[in-house]
Amino acid sequence: MTGTNRLAQEASPYLRQHAHNPVDWYPWGDDAFAAARQRDVPVLISVGYSACHWCHVMAHESFEDDEVAAVVNEHFVAVKVDREERPDVDAVYMQATQAMTGSGGWPMTVFAFPDGRPFFAGTYFPKVARGGQMAFDDLCRRVAELWRDRRDDLVEQADALTEAIGSGDRLTPAEVAPSSAIVAKAVTGLLGQLDQDHGGFGRAPKFPQAMSIDLLLRHHVTTGDELALAAATTSLDAMASGGIYDHLGGGFARYATDQRWLVPHFEKMLYDQALLVPAYLHAWQVTGEARFLQVVEETVGYVLTDLRHPAGGFFAAEDADSEGVEGKFYVWTIDEIREVCGDDAQAAIDWYGVTDAGNWEGVTILERPVRGDLARPPAVERARRSLLAARSQRVRPGLDDKVLTEWNALMLAALAEAGAATGNAEWLAAAVANAEFLVAHLRGPDGRWLRSWQGPADDPEAGSARFLAYAGDHAALVEAFVRLAEATGQARWIDEADRIARALVELFWDDEAGGVFTTGVDAEALVTRPKDLMDNATPSANSLAAVGLARLAALTGDHTHRDRADAVVRLLGDVAGKHPTAFGHLLVAVDLLDRGTTEIVITGDRPDLLAEVHRRWLPQAVLAWGDPRETPLWEGRAETGSDGRAYVCQGYVCQAPASTIDELLARLD
Repeated sequence: MTGTNRLAQEASPYLRQHAHNPVDWYPWGDDAFAAARQRDVPVLISVGYSACHWCHVMAHESFEDDEVAAVVNEHFVAVKVDREERPDVDAVYMQATQAMTGSGGWPMTVFAFPDGRPFFAGTYFPKVARGGQMAFDDLCRRVAELWRDRRDDLVEQADALTEAIGSGDRLTPAEVAPSSAIVAKAVTGLLGQLDQDHGGFGRAPKFPQAMSIDLLLRHHVTTGDELALAAATTSLDAMASGGIYDHLGGGFARYATDQRWLVPHFEKMLYDQALLVPAYLHAWQVTGEARFLQVVEETVGYVLTDLRHPAGGFFAAEDADSEGVEGKFYVWTIDEIREVCGDDAQAAIDWYGVTDAGNWEGVTILERPVRGDLARPPAVERARRSLLAARSQRVRPGLDDKVLTEWNALMLAALAEAGAATGNAEWLAAAVANAEFLVAHLRGPDGRWLRSWQGPADDPEAGSARFLAYAGDHAALVEAFVRLAEATGQARWIDEADRIARALVELFWDDEAGGVFTTGVDAEALVTRPKDLMDNATPSANSLAAVGLARLAALTGDHTHRDRADAVVRLLGDVAGKHPTAFGHLLVAVDLLDRGTTEIVITGDRPDLLAEVHRRWLPQAVLAWGDPRETPLWEGRAETGSDGRAYVCQGYVCQAPASTIDELLARLD
């Protein structure tokens, strides 16, 4: 096959990466399955994403190989799926992969009937058999043989797998919502999994687990638990000192392949930045330690510099590879550092632990060997700037320039909170610009939110949005717009959040068990209707819904929002207490609903009172100020100008209004 295949016309950078493959790829859609029915062949479904290193390896080894492609094209209809654009498709077949193999990941390789029912699933398959893994072309030939000679066996396997993935999300809600006691139990579980030497939880590979760290910080603030604080700060210090953190340009890689956070899988995802910024921000607010704020500033700086569309949207990710080599953009030799940094070279060599031999495959991944010491002396800072400038001349890793609604909403929430807490006007402006971008470009003419946008940098109006938004998109937007309203005082964002919350329920709510399905009632029907329950790389749709609806209810006085949040917690609370690392964000909702929210209203023009509230991390609080709304929070509170006061209410009881900072602090404490 020469030229390009059907993927050349797709918006997804990941799909376009495969446009020149000799494999006759289809994008996901009716055409592919119709072709499989017409030819009476199985469907090969390959799922991945643009920053996935092993996806690239399998592509180079097999999908770019003419002989392998000939086998695939002869026996299958091949479908490429960007998991970030189609999390619904990914969720269904990931459940099948996990049911069949006991684990999952990407690239994901699934063989299915033309009606979509999977009968075999796995992940990466090499070009040449090794380590007990069958060669990919041999696997394809074997599947084709079974399809021809033993199709009844494949039907039985498909029926069993379909039943497995259809039953995986069936939970029965509890009669009452769990109490915060399960949060304490979860914290005990997290402390038991803590790597005492290197921070984080469990063994390599190690993921940042930002939601679990934030839960530890929350637990410390609400209970005074010093062990929880120490576990959180140890983990944050270890990550920010390790190679998983980009010491030159800011931002975090996806995960570390080793125990001590040195060797990253070099891709940088927007959602990791969005989740780690609040964790480091809260650590700074709780401890006052400047190193945590430094990480916030550098991580936000990375996002605003390298992942921002000029019109305000945020791009999805940067690849691990450049020039076909993983990590090449980020690593250094000692001679390169000496050449670039001149008189400051030795300071950089000592600071970043650089050696002649290197610390990874003969080169050096920059790290900070002295954990928790991030404040760079002048010579090191000059060297950092020189190295960053030199690195900018290298071939940069590939950019996935999709703008995904859910991930943008997560970053928007982080930016809004960080901007308000620090008083950083640039961050607040970027948050507002991002919200305006989402409203303008990710919402269809009929008001229906969409999942993914891609377009040119110089003409955003020429871009286009695709795919109906999922429950996770809606739930993340609710929280994002609530956070933006708290940061800006603009009531329009609460109105937006309220409208989205109602759409979330209308399109996705499970009337039988509670919680939200991944796909809306207006979406394409898949083999089963998935329900996103566990907090993995990002918070689940149900966790986001529970937290966002609970906070929105406190600001609007609409108890139906709280009732829905309560229903999610009743569905998932018991299992969350047993598996804390899988439900870190859901446990926030448990704590919020059980302990109750603290409602703060600041009337008039009182920047002094407002700054005091923003400066502190009050994990149970919601804040209303600026534009009054017709809600119970604002009733009878009409002071203007310098006559404004702060009202603090908790547990359906309001304290006397505060006119001074000392009075406000007394109410908050």
